Amino acid sequence: MNIPVGFGAVTPYIFADDAAAYLEFLDLAFGSEELGRSVAPNGRIANAQIRISGTTLMVSEASSRFPASRAAFYLYVDDADVAMARALGCGATHIMDVGDMPYGDRQGGVADPCGNIWWISQRLTKDPYF
Repeated sequence: MNIPVGFGAVTPYIFADDAAAYLEFLDLAFGSEELGRSVAPNGRIANAQIRISGTTLMVSEASSRFPASRAAFYLYVDDADVAMARALGCGATHIMDVGDMPYGDRQGGVADPCGNIWWISQRLTKDPYF
């Protein structure tokens, strides 16, 4: 099997209304790095590849054939409180306060402007399993 460098066998792919604004949100809220972008002749984003903390995602402009998709992501960060505040300040909607969980994570939740859920988590233990 030949998989491009930086991609996994399974790579999240999001169709977003106003993909350009969504990519900007991902950059400001979660520090994404844009790896590449293909733009159609009409200016719409046909495909963009980004990386957030080592994980690659793809984003395209939604259309009638491929409507906006919704997903949930579990994002590990160094400081859940800081990352949560940053996401909220960038336009995310509060879902769950940050708190210590019984499985060893400090976690809060937001919905991004496209309706995707982000569980923002900070690992509190070195235990590799829940």
